[in-house]
Amino acid sequence: MIKVTITYCAECGYEPQTLALTGALMKAFHEELSAIEIIPWFEGSFDVRVGNELVHSMYRDGGFPEHETIIGAVRSQIQSHTG
Repeated sequence: MIKVTITYCAECGYEPQTLALTGALMKAFHEELSAIEIIPWFEGSFDVRVGNELVHSMYRDGGFPEHETIIGAVRSQIQSHTG
C-alpha cells in the first residue's frame, strides 16, 4: 500500500491547502492508501511525496499542486505495485 506524505509550512498558514489535499486523497482512495502523513514544517515548504517519490515541491515546482496531479501520481504508484 502507498503512503502519501505532505510537508507544509505551518508558520505560513498552509493548513487549508494541506487539509484540502488530504480530503481529496481520502475521497479518491478510501482504504487504498496505507497512510497520509502530515508534517508541519517551515520556510515556505509544501512538498508531497507518494511513496518515496517527490511528486511536488513548492521550491522546485512553485505554488501548490493541483489535486488531480497528486491523485494521478498515487494512481500510477498503485498500478505499478499491483500490475
